Amino acid sequence: MASWNFQPQQVGDIVLRGVKLRDAKALERELLGNRSWLAPWEATSPRGMFAMDVRASIRDRLAAARAGESLPLIMEYRGELAGQLTVSGLTYGSLASASLGYWISERFAGKGITPTAVALATDYTFRMLGLHRMEICIRPENAPSLAVVRKLGFRYEGLRRRYIHINGDWRDHYCFAVVAEEAPEGVYARWRMGLADPHLAEIPEADRLAASLPLEY
Repeated sequence: MASWNFQPQQVGDIVLRGVKLRDAKALERELLGNRSWLAPWEATSPRGMFAMDVRASIRDRLAAARAGESLPLIMEYRGELAGQLTVSGLTYGSLASASLGYWISERFAGKGITPTAVALATDYTFRMLGLHRMEICIRPENAPSLAVVRKLGFRYEGLRRRYIHINGDWRDHYCFAVVAEEAPEGVYARWRMGLADPHLAEIPEADRLAASLPLEY
C-alpha cells in the first residue's frame, strides 16, 4: 500500500508535514546545534560511528515512504523546523501496526509540540491508512517522553531488554501502545477532551527494578 501522500496536519502553531529534500540544511543545523541534548536518546550503529549525511538520510526515508514502509515527518512550530517524527515498520493485513519515534530541538521543548504531533500522526495512521495499533518504545531514563505517553493515554505493555542501540550501547526500553478501539474519537481529541487516562502508562515496580539492573547472561 502506497502511503506517501501525507496531508499536512495543523493545530494552532504546530504543523506536522512530510519531510522534503530542501529540509536538509535546517535539519543539519538543528541536529548539530543539539548534539548534547539529543545524544542520550539517539540511535547509533553497533558497528561504530557513521558520518552525518542528512541529504542521503532524507533520500533513504523518502524511498521507504514511497514503498509504503514509513512516514518520515517534520514537526514545525510557527513556521520553524522543530524536530522530526517517523512512523516506521508500517505493516498492513492482519497485524495493521506501526511504531513511532521522534526528536525535538531543545529550544522547542515544553511547548506541547511532541504530544500534539504524536497524537496527530497516530490518528492519521488509524484513519487514513487503516492501521490498528501504534507502538512507542522509550528508554527508562527519558522522563520527557514518558510524560508524552502518559498525557496521551498510551498503555504500558512491557520491558524490552537491550532493545535498541542508543548512544553507543544496547539499551532497555519500555514499550507503550494504543489501538484504535481505545480512542474512537481519536488520540488527539481524547487528550484535549481530558479523556486520556495517564494511569494506563504506569510501569510496574518489578519492571522499574529490572531496568535498573544489568541483564544477567
